[in-house]
Amino acid sequence: MGGLQGNAAALGTSIPADTPHAISVSLPTWKDNVGYEEGEKRVVDSMVNGYPRFFIHLSIRKLASICEQKHAVGNEQAMLFPTKRIAEQCREFMRDRAGVTARLVALLICPDETVDKESIGGACADLHIVLYPADKFPVAKEFWQHTGLGISSRLAEKCLSLLSDESKAPPTPTVTSNRYSKGGFTKHYAAKKPSPTPQPVAREDGEEDSTLYLEERYGRNLPLTAAMFAKRALRRRLAGVLLCDSVPECQEVAGKEELVVGPSTRGVQEVSENDVFLYPTGMSAIWSAHQLALKALKPAKSICFGFPYTDTLKILQKWGPGCHFLGNGLDSDIDELERILEQEPILALFTEFPSNPLLRSANLPRLRALADKYGFVIVIDETIGNFKNVKVIQYADIVASSLTKVFSGASNVMGGGMILNPQSRHYAALKAVQDEVFEDVYFDEDALYMERNSRDFKQRIDIIGSNTQAVCDSLRSRSLAGSFPNAVIKEVWYPKFTTAEHYEHCRIKSSSSEDGKPGGYGGLFSLTFTSDEASKAFFDTLPCFKGPSLGTNFTLACPFTILAHYGELEWAAQFGVEAGLVRVSVGMENVDTLLQAFNVAVEAAEAAEADHA
Repeated sequence: MGGLQGNAAALGTSIPADTPHAISVSLPTWKDNVGYEEGEKRVVDSMVNGYPRFFIHLSIRKLASICEQKHAVGNEQAMLFPTKRIAEQCREFMRDRAGVTARLVALLICPDETVDKESIGGACADLHIVLYPADKFPVAKEFWQHTGLGISSRLAEKCLSLLSDESKAPPTPTVTSNRYSKGGFTKHYAAKKPSPTPQPVAREDGEEDSTLYLEERYGRNLPLTAAMFAKRALRRRLAGVLLCDSVPECQEVAGKEELVVGPSTRGVQEVSENDVFLYPTGMSAIWSAHQLALKALKPAKSICFGFPYTDTLKILQKWGPGCHFLGNGLDSDIDELERILEQEPILALFTEFPSNPLLRSANLPRLRALADKYGFVIVIDETIGNFKNVKVIQYADIVASSLTKVFSGASNVMGGGMILNPQSRHYAALKAVQDEVFEDVYFDEDALYMERNSRDFKQRIDIIGSNTQAVCDSLRSRSLAGSFPNAVIKEVWYPKFTTAEHYEHCRIKSSSSEDGKPGGYGGLFSLTFTSDEASKAFFDTLPCFKGPSLGTNFTLACPFTILAHYGELEWAAQFGVEAGLVRVSVGMENVDTLLQAFNVAVEAAEAAEADHA
């Protein structure tokens, strides 16, 4: 990749531009981010996209509106899910949290009889609708956001394409408040004109890519087996058993049943594709891990260890008996954990390695020893570290990750993964329940995008990691932590500098890596500044895309605490997550270009600090 994108993306537009299912949105200034949180009309009216668990995609809204026109009674609104079980879980959540009575409707949307139903383009679509009083939308949105189990925007577009132009909705099925009725319909429509032959896409380096992008094939029929192969390839890739994953010729057969696979390279050789489960989002993997523990073991409070991404804590607080929050994630918190364990049983401990946004790494061997002693489950979210850089599964009973981030990199598809550790003392119980309750709700087209995006994730991670280390070394040399006089940067939060001994313990050394390269420190870091003025000047001046998410192939920055904790800034500050914190996800741009860009932003912060003084 070449240079940075500057601040070219207009407020509210998709990142990347012209990407119908982009997972980030441009909020280019500090003021824009505050305006978004405060619901400022200027910002809200500009939004054509957003992070999918927070911003309901316009295609999903359109489909929900059609469903409301046909099925709502009074002022009811609709929220859409892919299966009956998830819709029932939403209804149960709304009842338990707010005493809301919701109705459920199920629809089977099928194409015309002339369409090949063995293809993805011709397959029927299941749609499950939760209808609730309009003033209870915030409660329904909680379920949508925390669980990440709402329908995919690609599934919404498929449903819209199957609905007839005349009715835009199926006949009304019979529904009651207590029964989940099923209605079906068949669409009749004129034959489509044949799609034009897609042309090869030019790469940034000028070379043509003869492999057709899935985006170009969207709307054309793909065999259902393509999705099956893609999902199997993804499970194998996550399990670390693909012996040929770095060989281009292997990519097209990675999901074939007869492909020879090897022992896992993750650190527990027994891990297989059968221990890996795919989810529509990273948060749905976290939510499902908690649900699995509640079902497989005796329910009890959990532990949230370290300051996590916001929804992880909300999940532990709102489902089951609740949780204890040890928000610093330091060894002193493990001392407190031991006191808790002496007084009450614990179901599970959830921790990120490293954490988001402070990039702290927990003392996993010590936590594992306590789990073995007291019998609780450890769930490790490895999204930030990722298994190209660190090995953590040997300390976990369950590993979860957001595939949406660097595993995909393209910022155009969501996904999540959960892995059971076969060496866990709880494996038999967890696996038995998981095999019984697991539903494959990962939409087929999303799986196809994810599989294609992730084929080169190891190579991309190496480039991103090298870039990030160069940037962080430079920034730290100009920080108070680096003893730079009159610095405006207080701290560079990055695994190389933050709880480094715990990260190093799990970082992959060259002698144990597949390609002989040591693991890096990831592509994420955060900065704190000596004043709000410096924070704002740095962020506004930094010439890169600005928006939510991380792990993108391009550099992406956000004022994390403003976006994630605007209503609880003082609470977050107790754990070192300051209101002025800027989080940066470094991309694959030229390293010299990156260093120059960050230097410009630091100079702007220094000037703002001088003016303020």
